[in-house]
Amino acid sequence: MTAEHPQGFPVNNGVQQSGGHSQVGNQAVGAGARAVAGNVGFQTALPAQQAGPAELIALIERLLTEHRDALPDQSGTQVELRRLREELDEAEPQPGVLRRALERLTDFVAPVAPLVVAVGQLAQALNG
Repeated sequence: MTAEHPQGFPVNNGVQQSGGHSQVGNQAVGAGARAVAGNVGFQTALPAQQAGPAELIALIERLLTEHRDALPDQSGTQVELRRLREELDEAEPQPGVLRRALERLTDFVAPVAPLVVAVGQLAQALNG
């Protein structure tokens, strides 16, 4: 959306991103826009502090317990976590199986930002 600056210059109230990686919690753009989510916060791990897959799965399980009421499908999340754990226990985990389980898990936890971040960190750990 473009508006006119008082001195006649165009003002762009949009957001442009090119390349890189972005994790956005709440975002508001434009004159008078507001983004309010209450008391939400999370911190991503620094590369030197990144947890391994087992620790991240344990974190996801803890967060699932904490946010049980916000998730419509608890059984689906448990199935995908079990699938991930079993595949990771294999001598040669299949990337396709891991990817599909992570995609389904991401869909299940979408309503809860801390869970989305934790699943994203798990995906990064498995891809790294």
